[in-house]
Amino acid sequence: MLSNGFENKVALITGASRGIGLEIARELLRQKAKVVICARKQEGLDNAAADLQGGKNLLAVPAHVAKEEDVDSLFKQIKENYGKLDILINNAGMNIMTSSMADVEFSLWQKILDSNLNGTFLCASRAARMMKEQQEGKIVNISSLAARKASPGMGVYGVAKAGIEMLTRVLAAELAADNIQVNAVAPCMVKTDFSKPFWSDPSIHDNIVNNIPAGCLADPSDVVKAVLFLVSNDSDFITGETLVVDGGSSAI
Repeated sequence: MLSNGFENKVALITGASRGIGLEIARELLRQKAKVVICARKQEGLDNAAADLQGGKNLLAVPAHVAKEEDVDSLFKQIKENYGKLDILINNAGMNIMTSSMADVEFSLWQKILDSNLNGTFLCASRAARMMKEQQEGKIVNISSLAARKASPGMGVYGVAKAGIEMLTRVLAAELAADNIQVNAVAPCMVKTDFSKPFWSDPSIHDNIVNNIPAGCLADPSDVVKAVLFLVSNDSDFITGETLVVDGGSSAI
């Protein structure tokens, strides 16, 4: 990937102990950014930090993004260690396969919305406060094709991701005057451990791929490239948009 001026930029990536978040962190570190990663489980965070080997340019903070006290502590540590935040990438999220919406237990609904939508809101609101003081910043929220297309077993997840896309537009409109750009990336299924229950089943995998004109699932690097574009200076006049990374799925 080409360098996009990330040296000495401070970037927070949530849900960065594995998958897409981990790969975004790796690329930003390679481009000399100062990177803060967070995840709920200390063990996963420790393994990610050991893998990334970011040295003084890496800060790993355990945090549950749907818990306000955890998010406040996370941003306090960013302020104390780096004094600023240039980039926020809201990547944390989870999905549990569900039955029809009418049969979903409220506790499961709440759990999925907490991890995806509420966590994105809490982190974005805290980041916006810091960025407004600086009069610049970039926020990218990770959405999903599920926000735009109803899929079996993905109902609550899709609702949460649709909420993220509207939150993206609202924040973009509110923060544009402060030179803060807010965008989203919506991939189709990406071949990570998160989606392994789907793509590891040959029949499900083939059915998904048959509906992707590119003929394959997305690779984490496909999402990383889109995210890095949106947090680079090349996207300074782009805000409130959702960049779909789906191999042509939504074109058919």
